[in-house]
Amino acid sequence: MTIRKAGKIILFLILLTGLQGSGYAQSLNYAEIFGSDWQKALTFIEDNNIWLKPALSRFDIPYDEAVAVIFPELVRYSALRDKMEITLLKTLYRNLGDDYADFSIGVFQIKPSFAEDIQNRVFADTDRELKALFRKKSSYTDKRSYRASVIADLENPETEINYLIAFYKICEKRFKREWPDKASKVKFFATAYNTGFLKNARDIDEMSGKKFFNTRLFKTENYSYADVSLFWYNEYLHNNR
Repeated sequence: MTIRKAGKIILFLILLTGLQGSGYAQSLNYAEIFGSDWQKALTFIEDNNIWLKPALSRFDIPYDEAVAVIFPELVRYSALRDKMEITLLKTLYRNLGDDYADFSIGVFQIKPSFAEDIQNRVFADTDRELKALFRKKSSYTDKRSYRASVIADLENPETEINYLIAFYKICEKRFKREWPDKASKVKFFATAYNTGFLKNARDIDEMSGKKFFNTRLFKTENYSYADVSLFWYNEYLHNNR
């Protein structure tokens, strides 16, 4: 190989790397990957916007950002809802707590431990509007009754949305930063929703590209939760210009 030819190959590789870093690399089409489950999630959003949009608007939460955060969970719920048997898990959680059974519930796939963390954070703050979304734990006769109420909240989309609202407002307060663009904020919030909003910002940033998300009960190919969120977000912006 001549020096000139080798130089051209090196230049080509440098240009290719630069194009990939600039976003020219072909991204995955998650709508095609998840197929009918993606379409079912879209249908859920369309059918429930009559209450979803006003609920988010009441707390000045951008619709596109909030839906992007939970959209992967809507896809997962659509894929698993006919396959999951969680009656026993509900009983274990009600009686023994999330140390014994912590599982995703409802269309937004929220775990009881996540819901309890949300409520604890809300009542530790001074925001009266957020507090009005939930009952104090002390108002229940015992822990079992409280846990049963958490399950009931998560099984009804119109009360499960309160946890998304509180999550969003908590994150806005906890993670005050100058976002370079809305997509960056969506990616961060989606990762926090998926991996834990009580983590510090650095840990959440480091988790944003990790591939843990899938829609199967058994091991299959995993994807980045944040990337799935961003795909819906970009598609939504494109279709609503």
